[in-house]
Amino acid sequence: MARTLQSYVLGEWVTPEGDGEPIHSAVTGELLAISTAAGIDFGAVVRHAREVGGPALRALTFHERAAKLKELVGVIAEHKDELYALSAESGATLKDAWVDVDGGMGVLATYASKARKELPNAKVAVDGQPEHLSRDGSFLGQHVWTPREGVAVQINAFNFPCWGSLEKLAPALVAGMPVIVKPAPQTAQVAEALYRHVIASGVFPEGAIQFVAGHPGDLFDHLDGRDVVGFTGSAATAELLRGHRAFTARSATFITETDSLNASVLLPAAASDDAHVQRFVKEIKRELVTKAGQRCTAIRRALVPEAAVDAVVDGLRAAFANVTLGDPTDESVRMGALVSASQKQDVVRTVEKLLAGCRKVVGDDAPQLVGDVDPGAFMAPTVLLLEDRDFDAVHELEPFGPVTTIIPFHDADEAVELVKRGGGSLVTSVFGDAADPDAATVFAGIASHHGRLLFVDDVSAETQTGHGTPLPHLVHGGPGRAGGGEEMGGVRGIHHYLQRTALTGSPELITRLTGRYAPGAPRHLDVDHPFKLTYDQLRIGDALESEEREITLADIERFAELSGDTFYAHMDEEAAKASPIFEGRVAHGYFLVSAAAGLFVWPDPGPVLANFGLENLRFLTPVYPGDRIKVLFTCKDKVTRREPDQGTVTWDVEVVNQHGEVVAAYDVLTIVKREVPA
Repeated sequence: MARTLQSYVLGEWVTPEGDGEPIHSAVTGELLAISTAAGIDFGAVVRHAREVGGPALRALTFHERAAKLKELVGVIAEHKDELYALSAESGATLKDAWVDVDGGMGVLATYASKARKELPNAKVAVDGQPEHLSRDGSFLGQHVWTPREGVAVQINAFNFPCWGSLEKLAPALVAGMPVIVKPAPQTAQVAEALYRHVIASGVFPEGAIQFVAGHPGDLFDHLDGRDVVGFTGSAATAELLRGHRAFTARSATFITETDSLNASVLLPAAASDDAHVQRFVKEIKRELVTKAGQRCTAIRRALVPEAAVDAVVDGLRAAFANVTLGDPTDESVRMGALVSASQKQDVVRTVEKLLAGCRKVVGDDAPQLVGDVDPGAFMAPTVLLLEDRDFDAVHELEPFGPVTTIIPFHDADEAVELVKRGGGSLVTSVFGDAADPDAATVFAGIASHHGRLLFVDDVSAETQTGHGTPLPHLVHGGPGRAGGGEEMGGVRGIHHYLQRTALTGSPELITRLTGRYAPGAPRHLDVDHPFKLTYDQLRIGDALESEEREITLADIERFAELSGDTFYAHMDEEAAKASPIFEGRVAHGYFLVSAAAGLFVWPDPGPVLANFGLENLRFLTPVYPGDRIKVLFTCKDKVTRREPDQGTVTWDVEVVNQHGEVVAAYDVLTIVKREVPA
């Protein structure tokens, strides 16, 4: 008898009672498990997340949450062989499972790293620079990010039970929002195993992660404006969910990524280049074989110049001739099954509709299969060729499996119009030379209709990551039919789970509330030289006001000789006076930066280990021979580094002249020693 999948809610694993959805092996047809969430009190689940998980997460800083995310990578790595084996029952080959499991670990690792580099070791993050709202600088505005006090609900698709869940989990947990995970029933057994290990590890506090193995029941009835729902699935289901009062009346956030008719374009000039054609064919093959074409980013429409259609068809026939189908655990097999027999039938029905305007040029209705398998969920790679140019269905119907349609076109302008007829897509790839004017034509014509574009030329051919591969550093999503949402995108993905607030007040108040020095806030000038203080001893606002230095004509000429910078404004008095900007010869801006360093550095060895950057440099007032400068040097921000004995300190630098005018302003980045307990 098949077991019923368990759910983890309210601090324990429970076995729901009642009818559920059967999960069958895609390979053998065997009944594996039952997916159900009958009897679960979803109101209590939401309260548990908000009242237990949320406060525990928000008690941590961004860096502390990121460190826990990194710890999860090791937890999952210990159990990935088990996840590979379970994935095989859903039709996934080892390579498919690697994309899902290891890809998910990669997302966690990337978010752990980016959060530590790009967010503060604090509970509040600033967004951009302060806005000056008064003439005297006494009133500032600063946008800030704080964790939302709700719950992040994720509704996942069947094709990537690990990656698809972890790419939503990572930004939510870093932001400080507890998560309720709801997998698709077809692969819920893989997700259940994943979250058993994640939850058993105890890495995140109780209530931070709950797992619901079946239908979410009345879950949405308990959501409101504090909450975020991340959905991946069909456009039809997304449309149904969008109409729920959680979104229409209570303004919960709905982030959706749906199926889309992604395209790949072979530029006209590339049609006669065998290398470009081969790359194009190789990419289509990869997209149809990986996960048996069950990827929301797969190539559904292959746009080919009329002159290259025969070459592309021949290339695809040859490419798919050696693709073995069958038992995904067999090492000779390159392509597994679709997730279920019913999914295959959905694809077959869609192909039959497309054949009203296309003909099949690649595909075997009864492919030879390796191993003792049930053929019900297996489908050979299938390529259609559009014959009726007015056949709209090819731009409307998506066969979610190993199927693509070749669409001939005449020129780049027509290719643009054909791509746009997809109604908005996750990704389109373009193959051709970087210098080809058609590349710019296609980019300008289709960019606003896509979440991601991939251009492949000779330079990037060997290093490009693939048409169908979303990366955690970049946004994943798209307009129109693709759902209108965005996921990942580095720190951008974290922002979905934070509230942006415009904070206004005095510089001191903004400094105290944000933990980052704001211009005009009081400086602590009564401390020892800041370079003599460790990371732990430094406070935001600790500062140095340097002695003055007079800038001479000899300084300017020596710097010009040393640097080779003999620009006329530094060397020619008459030419400089003729300029509409200067009154005469002026000091080099970079000399002023060097002179300023001479005024604020502490020369002896100490806690400051290195200066590794300079940001936001602006030269605001010219400095002439005889002017005097001094430096206001202030601890602006502190961020811990991966190395436990080091931290990054950002210093606010203002170089002012004898009249109090700011002549240069910038940030200096230093690595400073931390006090590490023995």
